[in-house]
Amino acid sequence: MHRIVILLSTLCCAVTLMAQPALPPVFAQTDAARMRADAITRVYLAPVRVMQSHGATRPDVLTRITNGQTELGRNGMCLLSSAEGDTASITLDYGRELHGGLRLTLGSSSRPEPSLVRIRFGESVQECMSDTRNTKPCVGYSTDDHAKRDIVVEIPRDGQMEIGNTGFRFVRIDLLRTGVTVAIKEAAAIFRYRDLPYVGSFSCSDSRLDSIWLTGAYTVQLCMQEFLWDGIKRDRLVWIGDMHPEVATINAVFGYSDVVPRSLDFACSEFQLPRWLNNIPAYSLWYLIIQHDWWMHHADRALLERHRDYITQLVDQIDLTVDSVGRFRANVFLDWPSSADKAGVRIGVQALTVWSMDAAAKLCHILGDSAREDKCRAVARRISSHIATPKKLRQAAALMVIAGCMDAGDMAERYMHGIGGFSTFYGYYMLEALARAGRYDDALDAISRYWGGMLDLGATTFWEDYDPAWGSNANRIDEIGNPARKNVHGDFGAYCYPGFRGSLCHGWASGPTAWLSRHVLGFEVVQPGCRTLRIRPHLGHLDWAEGSYPTPYGAVKVRHERTAGGHIKTTILAKPRGVKVITDR
Repeated sequence: MHRIVILLSTLCCAVTLMAQPALPPVFAQTDAARMRADAITRVYLAPVRVMQSHGATRPDVLTRITNGQTELGRNGMCLLSSAEGDTASITLDYGRELHGGLRLTLGSSSRPEPSLVRIRFGESVQECMSDTRNTKPCVGYSTDDHAKRDIVVEIPRDGQMEIGNTGFRFVRIDLLRTGVTVAIKEAAAIFRYRDLPYVGSFSCSDSRLDSIWLTGAYTVQLCMQEFLWDGIKRDRLVWIGDMHPEVATINAVFGYSDVVPRSLDFACSEFQLPRWLNNIPAYSLWYLIIQHDWWMHHADRALLERHRDYITQLVDQIDLTVDSVGRFRANVFLDWPSSADKAGVRIGVQALTVWSMDAAAKLCHILGDSAREDKCRAVARRISSHIATPKKLRQAAALMVIAGCMDAGDMAERYMHGIGGFSTFYGYYMLEALARAGRYDDALDAISRYWGGMLDLGATTFWEDYDPAWGSNANRIDEIGNPARKNVHGDFGAYCYPGFRGSLCHGWASGPTAWLSRHVLGFEVVQPGCRTLRIRPHLGHLDWAEGSYPTPYGAVKVRHERTAGGHIKTTILAKPRGVKVITDR
């Protein structure tokens, strides 16, 4: 396994070196080895509104972007003044979820020494006003886990300062010393993101679905930092299971991005076999599915060859883990809401193994390894011939449908009643199972009510966890609200994400974006590298839908319209050379 790790690590270093900008001539050529170019775009954004202020003069000037240059004096600036026995504060709303920090441009203060302030970032306005508890996470408190978001720092007069690196929409600034005045010319968010064209698109006769598609796309774009993260506030890590819906969204919106192979390289270097990826066996199964999905969309032979040994040795490890009666002899995990149903989770992991072995068999065939291709098929047969039916766990039932271990219609009738009780991660696979059952209107309704429910509560990105019941008599995330009501961010959550620890920008929640492109627009990749696409739309109750899908050759664009007779008319609006498009109409 050492050879694989060295190869992947060397490649990551080579990519870094090739991306270096020209350095000033005072640097030696050898200095490039200790530098790394920043792949992330950086812009400054002014807040859109002042949520709250106390002891502030001219707070609204902070909603204007300036030239960002420090100047002597206080002319036209926001003044924060703390009287004796009191402190001053201001809370700013930047309009939507961002990744980055805060850049303060400061004028003259009432003292020559730096002034002590407390800066709190929040994905909700309540979070930036909350107290921090960095011991055991609990409801009602925030945490600095993975990213420092509650910072006490001294700021200079007549200067500039950059503070923080996290996910946020709101910032609160408290002046901690009494009898002090500070002048703020600009309080700009430092917005860090990958500047990518939205090659894919989606619009339809239901504007709510349009908003959901775009919100999922933006959620993943924020998570596409130097590596593909789970969330921009927390955990800021490469979790391979989380990557599956993220990669599906990237394929549907942005097309090829080096952040995906870069993250796969990193994960396989960090978790050498026989360790499971992220120390979670199911996440190694997701890795194989991601590799096959990426191959179908991009035919990235270099990535596949680079991971040849890892893939084939992982197949051997899975073969040894699945016993003669199809039991997966390792720790099992799907998502947190399912974790109490141990028997159901075990069945779900068996189904996920069948799915991953189908993907791995195809990968081994491409790699010319017929022995391991046969091994994959044998593992899948061992499980399929013994797998049970979950009593009530919908996550497991959905995976069984996708893996071909359960009839989709039976699953929909037995398990798919109501929304909630699952993570925003596994909601994607519920939608996929409903599509296989032909229940497109049910899936569209679930998207509108479940993911749309987050929008109704002020979301601009999709959350790590959500239950529709949270919205009953609760304050939105973008309103200070009524203290007698629950706060939808701080007063809910469980498992590892209670209270404000919960991430409000989590890439695994983006499934509806990929699903709407795949099933409503009907884009299905038939031949590796998107050489052949099948267009098979399912509008459900919609009157029309239009959109585009990225391929290595350019975007394919279609429009579907329901005719007076109830049929669907499909028009190919754009098709690049090199792509064959098959339609049923």
